[in-house]
Amino acid sequence: MASSWVLRRWCSTVVAEVAAPVKGTRWERVKKSKLGLWLSGMSRDYKEACREIVVGAWERPIKASVYLSLLGGAGVCIYTNPDDTSFETTVMDRANQLGLLTPWIRSGTSDGHVQKLAKLRNEGRLRHLSLGMVSLSYFSDYDPDASLYEARCSNLSVPWRELHTRVLDVGFVGRWWILERKMKDYDVNVEEFKHLPPAMAATGPPGLQEVERNERLHKESWMPLNTEDKAPASMEGGGVVEQVMAGSFVQKVRMGSGEFVETIKIKTGIIAQPEDIVAPESPLVKRSETEEEQQPKRQAKA
Repeated sequence: MASSWVLRRWCSTVVAEVAAPVKGTRWERVKKSKLGLWLSGMSRDYKEACREIVVGAWERPIKASVYLSLLGGAGVCIYTNPDDTSFETTVMDRANQLGLLTPWIRSGTSDGHVQKLAKLRNEGRLRHLSLGMVSLSYFSDYDPDASLYEARCSNLSVPWRELHTRVLDVGFVGRWWILERKMKDYDVNVEEFKHLPPAMAATGPPGLQEVERNERLHKESWMPLNTEDKAPASMEGGGVVEQVMAGSFVQKVRMGSGEFVETIKIKTGIIAQPEDIVAPESPLVKRSETEEEQQPKRQAKA
Protein backbone atom coordinates (compact mmCIF):
# COMPACT_ATOMS: atom_id res chain seq x y z
CA MET A 1 0.00 0.00 0.00
CA ALA A 2 2.81 2.33 0.77
CA SER A 3 4.46 1.54 -2.54
CA SER A 4 1.32 2.35 -4.47
CA TRP A 5 1.04 5.71 -2.65
CA VAL A 6 4.65 6.63 -3.52
CA LEU A 7 4.03 5.68 -7.15
CA ARG A 8 0.92 7.82 -7.38
CA ARG A 9 2.73 10.74 -5.70
CA TRP A 10 5.64 10.56 -8.12
CA CYS A 11 3.38 10.36 -11.13
CA SER A 12 1.33 13.34 -9.98
CA THR A 13 4.53 15.41 -9.48
CA VAL A 14 5.78 14.56 -12.94
CA VAL A 15 2.45 15.42 -14.49
CA ALA A 16 2.37 18.77 -12.63
CA GLU A 17 5.86 19.68 -13.81
CA VAL A 18 5.01 18.75 -17.36
CA ALA A 19 1.73 20.57 -17.21
CA ALA A 20 3.25 23.77 -15.78
CA PRO A 21 6.70 24.27 -17.37
CA VAL A 22 8.99 27.08 -16.22
CA LYS A 23 8.62 30.12 -18.45
CA GLY A 24 11.31 32.70 -19.22
CA THR A 25 14.83 32.85 -20.68
CA ARG A 26 17.67 30.54 -19.87
CA TRP A 27 19.29 33.17 -17.57
CA GLU A 28 16.08 33.43 -15.54
CA ARG A 29 15.89 29.67 -15.23
CA VAL A 30 19.51 29.59 -13.97
CA LYS A 31 18.78 32.34 -11.43
CA LYS A 32 15.77 30.42 -10.11
CA SER A 33 17.70 27.19 -9.75
CA LYS A 34 19.31 26.08 -6.46
CA LEU A 35 22.79 27.07 -7.59
CA GLY A 36 21.60 30.47 -8.73
CA LEU A 37 19.80 31.13 -5.47
CA TRP A 38 22.91 30.12 -3.47
CA LEU A 39 25.21 32.38 -5.50
CA SER A 40 22.84 35.33 -5.26
CA GLY A 41 22.56 34.90 -1.48
CA MET A 42 26.35 34.72 -1.11
CA SER A 43 26.82 37.86 -3.22
CA ARG A 44 24.28 39.74 -1.05
CA ASP A 45 26.19 38.67 2.08
CA TYR A 46 29.53 39.86 0.70
CA LYS A 47 28.01 43.12 -0.47
CA GLU A 48 26.58 43.75 2.97
CA ALA A 49 29.95 42.91 4.63
CA CYS A 50 31.83 45.32 2.36
CA ARG A 51 29.29 48.04 3.07
CA GLU A 52 29.73 47.53 6.81
CA ILE A 53 33.54 47.69 6.46
CA VAL A 54 33.35 51.00 4.61
CA VAL A 55 30.89 52.46 7.08
CA GLY A 56 32.94 51.25 10.07
CA ALA A 57 36.17 52.68 8.62
CA TRP A 58 34.46 56.03 8.07
CA GLU A 59 33.14 56.12 11.62
CA ARG A 60 36.37 54.85 13.28
CA PRO A 61 39.37 55.91 11.14
CA ILE A 62 42.03 55.20 13.80
CA LYS A 63 40.91 51.62 14.31
CA ALA A 64 40.71 51.09 10.56
CA SER A 65 44.23 52.49 10.10
CA VAL A 66 45.62 50.13 12.74
CA TYR A 67 43.97 47.12 11.12
CA LEU A 68 45.15 48.20 7.68
CA SER A 69 48.72 48.66 8.93
CA LEU A 70 48.72 45.22 10.51
CA LEU A 71 47.46 43.64 7.32
CA GLY A 72 50.04 45.51 5.25
CA GLY A 73 52.84 44.52 7.62
CA ALA A 74 51.78 40.89 7.51
CA GLY A 75 51.79 41.02 3.71
CA VAL A 76 55.30 42.50 3.65
CA CYS A 77 56.58 39.85 6.07
CA ILE A 78 55.11 37.07 3.94
CA TYR A 79 56.59 38.56 0.77
CA THR A 80 60.09 39.01 2.25
CA ASN A 81 60.20 35.71 4.12
CA PRO A 82 63.63 34.17 3.27
CA ASP A 83 63.91 30.64 1.92
CA ASP A 84 66.52 27.89 2.26
CA THR A 85 68.50 29.12 -0.77
CA SER A 86 68.83 32.54 0.85
CA PHE A 87 70.26 30.99 4.02
CA GLU A 88 72.88 28.94 2.18
CA THR A 89 73.89 31.95 0.09
CA THR A 90 74.26 34.10 3.20
CA VAL A 91 76.43 31.46 4.90
CA MET A 92 78.75 31.29 1.87
CA ASP A 93 79.04 35.09 1.73
CA ARG A 94 79.99 35.28 5.40
CA ALA A 95 82.52 32.48 4.96
CA ASN A 96 84.13 34.43 2.09
CA GLN A 97 84.32 37.55 4.26
CA LEU A 98 86.15 35.64 6.98
CA GLY A 99 88.41 34.00 4.41
CA LEU A 100 89.81 37.40 3.45
CA LEU A 101 91.17 37.85 7.00
CA THR A 102 94.11 36.13 8.62
CA PRO A 103 93.34 33.69 11.46
CA TRP A 104 95.05 36.03 13.93
CA ILE A 105 92.45 38.80 13.65
CA ARG A 106 89.26 36.80 13.09
CA SER A 107 86.64 36.79 15.81
CA GLY A 108 86.46 33.37 17.40
CA THR A 109 82.68 33.54 17.80
CA SER A 110 82.06 34.48 14.17
CA ASP A 111 84.53 31.99 12.78
CA GLY A 112 83.23 29.09 14.88
CA HIS A 113 79.58 29.73 14.02
CA VAL A 114 80.20 30.07 10.27
CA GLN A 115 82.43 26.98 10.21
CA LYS A 116 79.68 24.99 11.94
CA LEU A 117 77.04 26.10 9.42
CA ALA A 118 79.35 25.38 6.48
CA LYS A 119 80.06 21.88 7.81
CA LEU A 120 76.34 21.10 8.23
CA ARG A 121 75.67 22.38 4.71
CA ASN A 122 78.37 20.17 3.22
CA GLU A 123 76.94 17.16 5.07
CA GLY A 124 73.42 17.92 3.82
CA ARG A 125 71.96 18.25 7.31
CA LEU A 126 70.51 21.74 7.04
CA ARG A 127 66.72 21.97 7.02
CA HIS A 128 64.34 24.86 6.37
CA LEU A 129 60.88 25.40 7.83
CA SER A 130 58.63 28.22 6.61
CA LEU A 131 55.93 29.49 8.96
CA GLY A 132 54.49 32.09 6.60
CA MET A 133 55.94 35.28 8.04
CA VAL A 134 58.95 33.65 9.78
CA SER A 135 61.41 30.96 8.66
CA LEU A 136 63.43 28.61 10.82
CA SER A 137 66.71 26.93 9.91
CA TYR A 138 67.57 23.80 11.91
CA PHE A 139 69.76 20.72 11.52
CA SER A 140 68.97 17.04 11.36
CA ASP A 141 70.99 13.94 12.22
CA TYR A 142 71.23 12.50 8.70
CA ASP A 143 71.17 13.51 5.07
CA PRO A 144 67.75 13.02 3.39
CA ASP A 145 69.37 10.79 0.74
CA ALA A 146 70.97 8.49 3.32
CA SER A 147 69.82 4.85 3.20
CA LEU A 148 70.56 4.01 6.83
CA TYR A 149 67.85 2.41 8.93
CA GLU A 150 68.10 5.17 11.54
CA ALA A 151 67.54 7.78 8.83
CA ARG A 152 64.52 6.02 7.31
CA CYS A 153 62.68 4.78 10.39
CA SER A 154 59.93 7.21 11.42
CA ASN A 155 59.93 5.92 14.99
CA LEU A 156 63.54 7.08 15.44
CA SER A 157 62.99 10.56 14.02
CA VAL A 158 63.34 13.64 16.18
CA PRO A 159 60.00 14.70 17.75
CA TRP A 160 58.64 18.18 17.18
CA ARG A 161 58.92 19.10 20.84
CA GLU A 162 62.74 19.01 20.50
CA LEU A 163 62.83 21.31 17.49
CA HIS A 164 63.76 24.38 19.55
CA THR A 165 67.02 22.70 20.59
CA ARG A 166 68.05 22.29 16.94
CA VAL A 167 67.20 25.75 15.63
CA LEU A 168 70.22 27.46 14.08
CA ASP A 169 68.76 30.73 12.81
CA VAL A 170 65.56 32.72 12.45
CA GLY A 171 64.69 34.42 9.16
CA PHE A 172 62.48 37.49 9.26
CA VAL A 173 62.04 40.42 6.85
CA GLY A 174 64.67 39.08 4.47
CA ARG A 175 67.42 38.71 7.11
CA TRP A 176 68.87 35.91 9.20
CA TRP A 177 69.16 37.54 12.60
CA ILE A 178 71.32 35.09 14.57
CA LEU A 179 73.94 34.97 11.83
CA GLU A 180 74.00 38.76 11.61
CA ARG A 181 74.49 39.02 15.37
CA LYS A 182 77.32 36.46 15.32
CA MET A 183 79.08 38.37 12.54
CA LYS A 184 79.24 41.63 14.52
CA ASP A 185 82.89 42.77 14.84
CA TYR A 186 84.03 39.69 12.94
CA ASP A 187 87.45 41.32 12.32
CA VAL A 188 88.26 41.81 16.03
CA ASN A 189 89.96 38.96 17.87
CA VAL A 190 89.12 39.38 21.54
CA GLU A 191 91.55 36.63 22.55
CA GLU A 192 94.42 38.78 21.34
CA PHE A 193 93.87 41.38 24.07
CA LYS A 194 93.48 39.05 27.06
CA HIS A 195 97.09 39.50 28.19
CA LEU A 196 96.74 43.28 28.40
CA PRO A 197 96.01 45.01 31.72
CA PRO A 198 92.42 46.13 32.31
CA ALA A 199 93.29 49.79 31.78
CA MET A 200 94.61 49.07 28.28
CA ALA A 201 92.06 46.42 27.37
CA ALA A 202 89.15 48.80 27.98
CA THR A 203 89.36 51.03 24.93
CA GLY A 204 86.99 53.76 23.89
CA PRO A 205 86.49 56.22 21.07
CA PRO A 206 88.95 59.16 21.00
CA GLY A 207 87.84 62.57 22.21
CA LEU A 208 87.40 65.68 20.15
CA GLN A 209 90.72 67.26 21.18
CA GLU A 210 92.65 64.08 20.44
CA VAL A 211 91.07 63.80 17.01
CA GLU A 212 91.90 67.42 16.19
CA ARG A 213 95.49 66.96 17.36
CA ASN A 214 95.96 63.85 15.22
CA GLU A 215 94.52 65.59 12.17
CA ARG A 216 96.79 68.59 12.71
CA LEU A 217 99.91 66.45 13.03
CA HIS A 218 98.95 64.46 9.95
CA LYS A 219 98.44 67.66 7.95
CA GLU A 220 101.78 69.08 9.11
CA SER A 221 103.61 65.92 8.14
CA TRP A 222 102.59 66.47 4.50
CA MET A 223 103.58 70.15 4.37
CA PRO A 224 106.61 71.10 2.18
CA LEU A 225 109.84 71.80 4.06
CA ASN A 226 111.34 75.31 4.06
CA THR A 227 115.14 74.97 3.78
CA GLU A 228 116.04 78.66 3.42
CA ASP A 229 119.28 79.67 5.18
CA LYS A 230 118.60 81.97 8.11
CA ALA A 231 121.77 81.30 10.04
CA PRO A 232 123.88 84.20 11.43
CA ALA A 233 126.42 85.72 9.10
CA SER A 234 129.56 84.92 11.11
CA MET A 235 130.36 81.75 13.00
CA GLU A 236 133.87 81.27 14.27
CA GLY A 237 134.93 77.69 14.86
CA GLY A 238 132.34 74.97 15.24
CA GLY A 239 128.81 75.66 16.26
CA VAL A 240 125.22 74.48 16.07
CA VAL A 241 122.33 76.58 14.84
CA GLU A 242 118.72 75.36 14.95
CA GLN A 243 116.06 76.95 12.81
CA VAL A 244 112.51 76.07 13.87
CA MET A 245 109.93 75.76 11.08
CA ALA A 246 106.34 74.57 10.83
CA GLY A 247 106.31 70.87 11.53
CA SER A 248 110.14 70.58 11.59
CA PHE A 249 113.39 72.31 12.51
CA VAL A 250 116.71 72.62 10.70
CA GLN A 251 119.93 71.93 12.55
CA LYS A 252 123.10 73.37 10.99
CA VAL A 253 126.52 72.34 12.23
CA ARG A 254 129.66 74.20 11.15
CA MET A 255 132.66 71.96 10.90
CA GLY A 256 136.26 73.00 11.51
CA SER A 257 136.89 73.31 7.76
CA GLY A 258 134.32 76.08 7.51
CA GLU A 259 131.67 73.99 5.75
CA PHE A 260 128.13 73.64 7.02
CA VAL A 261 126.31 70.33 7.42
CA GLU A 262 122.55 70.77 7.47
CA THR A 263 120.27 68.20 9.12
CA ILE A 264 116.50 68.55 8.81
CA LYS A 265 114.52 66.97 11.63
CA ILE A 266 110.77 66.58 11.41
CA LYS A 267 108.53 66.40 14.47
CA THR A 268 107.07 63.12 13.31
CA GLY A 269 110.41 61.41 13.86
CA ILE A 270 111.61 61.25 10.23
CA ILE A 271 115.18 62.51 9.76
CA ALA A 272 116.21 63.66 6.32
CA GLN A 273 119.58 62.90 4.80
CA PRO A 274 122.23 65.59 5.54
CA GLU A 275 123.33 67.78 2.70
CA ASP A 276 126.63 69.59 2.40
CA ILE A 277 126.21 73.26 1.63
CA VAL A 278 128.81 75.94 1.11
CA ALA A 279 129.15 78.20 4.11
CA PRO A 280 128.53 81.88 3.45
CA GLU A 281 131.58 84.12 3.56
CA SER A 282 131.79 86.20 6.70
CA PRO A 283 132.39 89.96 6.51
CA LEU A 284 135.69 89.58 8.38
CA VAL A 285 137.09 87.23 5.78
CA LYS A 286 135.94 89.50 2.98
CA ARG A 287 137.61 92.53 4.63
CA SER A 288 140.97 90.77 5.01
CA GLU A 289 140.91 89.54 1.44
CA THR A 290 140.20 93.08 0.22
CA GLU A 291 143.20 94.50 2.11
CA GLU A 292 145.51 91.87 0.66
CA GLU A 293 144.32 92.71 -2.82
CA GLN A 294 144.87 96.42 -2.25
CA GLN A 295 148.41 96.05 -0.77
CA PRO A 296 150.23 95.51 -4.14
CA LYS A 297 148.47 98.57 -5.52
CA ARG A 298 149.70 100.76 -2.61
CA GLN A 299 153.30 99.55 -3.09
CA ALA A 300 153.10 100.37 -6.79
CA LYS A 301 151.89 103.87 -6.02
CA ALA A 302 154.70 104.43 -3.45
